[in-house]
This record gives sequence, C-alpha cells and structure tokens, in this order.
Amino acid sequence: MPFRDVSLAVLVVFVWGVNFVAIKIGVQDVPPLLLTALRFFFTALPAVFFIPRPAVAWSTLAAFGILLGVIKFGLIFSAVKLGMPAGLTSLVTQVQVFFTMALAFLLLGERPTPLQTLGAAIGFAGIGIVAIERFQGATLLPFLMLMGGALSWASANMVIKKAGRVNMLAFLVWASLVAPVPLFLASLAIDGWPAIQASLSPPSLASVLSLAFIVLPSTLFAFAVWNDLLQRYSTGMVTPFALLVPVFGLLSGSVLLGEDFSMLAMIGSAVVFAGLMINVFGDRLGRARPALR
Repeated sequence: MPFRDVSLAVLVVFVWGVNFVAIKIGVQDVPPLLLTALRFFFTALPAVFFIPRPAVAWSTLAAFGILLGVIKFGLIFSAVKLGMPAGLTSLVTQVQVFFTMALAFLLLGERPTPLQTLGAAIGFAGIGIVAIERFQGATLLPFLMLMGGALSWASANMVIKKAGRVNMLAFLVWASLVAPVPLFLASLAIDGWPAIQASLSPPSLASVLSLAFIVLPSTLFAFAVWNDLLQRYSTGMVTPFALLVPVFGLLSGSVLLGEDFSMLAMIGSAVVFAGLMINVFGDRLGRARPALR
C-alpha cells in the first residue's frame, strides 16, 4: 500500500476515534436512535439531489443502509447512551476487524497471509490489554450491543466488496436514504414523541456541533475513503487499520472528556500499533529481504 493510502487510512481512523467523543456528547441531549436517524438524513440530503445514483442494485444499497445505518450505528449510539465510555466503545467495536477477516475468508475466499494473521493477533492482544481495566464496571447489555454492531459493520464491509468498483461517495449518500425512517420509528416507539420534541425544540449547540462532526468528516469523508480502500486492497490489508481507532478514541476521550488514559492503556495502544505495522509492512519487508541478500 503506498504511503499516500496509508496516510489516508490513518486519517480516517483518527476521525473515527474522535467521533466517539462526538457521539457521547450528542446522546446527552438527543435520544440515540433519533441522533442516528438525523446522521443519515443529513448524509443523504441534500447531497442525493446532486450526486447521481451509483450503478448498483437497490437491494445492495438497502442492505448496506440497514447493516451500517440502522443496526450498527443504532446499537452503538444506544450503547453509549446506556453508559459505555467513548474510549471503551471505540475499543470494543474494533472486533469488526476479526469479524471482517473471518467473513472474507468464508464468503469471498480471501486468505490472509501468515504475517497478516500474526499482526491481527498482536493487535487483538493489545485490545485485550486495554480491556483488562476498561471492562471493570461496564454492564453486559451495552457490551453485547457493541459486539452486535461490530458484526453488522463486518457484514456491511462484505456488501461493499460484493458491490465492486463504484463511486463510494455516491454509494454512501444513496444508501443513507434507507436508514432514517426505520431509525426514527424505532426512536418514536422507544423514546416517545415528548422526548423527541424536547431534544429538537430547540436543539442545543453541543448537539448541533456533534451532529455536524458525525455527518461531515466521520460519515461523508471517512466512510467514502475507507470503502474506496476496501475496494482497491485486500480486506486483510485494510481492516487492521481500524485497530488504531481505539488508540485515538481512548486518547480523545481522555483529553476531551476526562476519561482515564492509564499506563496500561498506553501499553495496549503500543501493542495495537505494533500489530498494525506487522500487518501492513510485514509482507513487504519479507519480500525485500531476499533482494537485499
């Protein structure tokens, strides 16, 4: 992977790490499913009037919109509302890396190289180091919701791989049309109209700014770039970059929300980074060694 694309991948996961702070701020004033619905409403509109529909079936757009928008983010936003810290949320959702690699092997026949497998295992060990202290006090239901969101994200990655070469910004915008209505109806059923009305009349400045960050850099920019990388490189090459999301998530949660970023978290983050470096550069160094000899 060229340095330019490595840099883009790192920038994407940095944005996603900070995004968990934006989510934590947003759900304080807005019901989580309503905030998720607004995210995808403003992702689709007004862009859908200016960007042509990509050359894929409506069923593909609908599958991606349901998996990513309704299920993944509906579960994640709700788990954060139920008390999951931003940093811990960014950590747990990266189980999607391993779900994605497993699904790619089962459904697409993509076999990760031994070094990619080793790098992913080391990265997972780093997540485990941080999880040792971070799971203390975390309740089971929000944790299971995050695991479900991670599996749904991995499934959405498979939809992208099956879609082939398409304009990813257009794909994201049009797929986002699917999510707002079911999310709004779910919020109406769970939270009730008085809670929805209270959060929107008028919305707080904090909720407006958090929604703007969630929609613009975190969704329109980051997912378009990420999905483009997934199309151009193997799943085993791209998805391990997401292991850096908890590094940035824990750091931003500590700086912006005052969440703990202990020595153990620093060690675990360093292990995650080491695993990523093995995954990205290990095979390249292995091929270069015989040439040097």
